[in-house]
Amino acid sequence: MNPLRIAFNWVQYRRTLSELSNLSNETLSDIGVSRYQIRGIAARSFR
Repeated sequence: MNPLRIAFNWVQYRRTLSELSNLSNETLSDIGVSRYQIRGIAARSFR
């Protein structure tokens, strides 16, 4: 995989992780996500 693509994907992963982590528990519940799932969801953006 291209190093630039890896870097871009890593930035996307960190951004997704940060944005989801900053949501309140109520908001996460509204969208059907638990805190436990955040890393898995963010990891999908890294692939």
